[in-house]
Amino acid sequence: MEDKPEVGRSTSNRDERGAAPSIAQGGAPVEGSALSAEELARLTDDIVAALKTVYDPEIPSDIYELGLIYKIDVSDNREVAVEMTLTAPACPVAGEMPKWVEDAVNAVPGVSGTTVTLVFDPPWDQSRMSDEAKLALGMF
Repeated sequence: MEDKPEVGRSTSNRDERGAAPSIAQGGAPVEGSALSAEELARLTDDIVAALKTVYDPEIPSDIYELGLIYKIDVSDNREVAVEMTLTAPACPVAGEMPKWVEDAVNAVPGVSGTTVTLVFDPPWDQSRMSDEAKLALGMF
């Protein structure tokens, strides 16, 4: 059973331009947040899409489907905190991958900044991979 990262999710209710309504525009409020449920859902979807553009150079699957993303937190001022891990602590791109993630998330419209933290607890294992990643790696 794969573990999914902690992310904000909600049903999107975009206007005719594709923009998610703010609370002031009638968007559904999220308790304890200045963001509407629609804004949070759009940001979350776009952040996940951006993370899926980052690949581990030794594995033909993106880091999101590999299960390397443990947590995505979006603050009221649209700063994003990402907790991620590596397939192994001695990964050859350990110094570079957090910057790749930061750059990908910072490219998402509406994101005001990104902090990426590497964590190794819990340790990554193959059970965190999505079925898509397992299929790409021939693990079925």
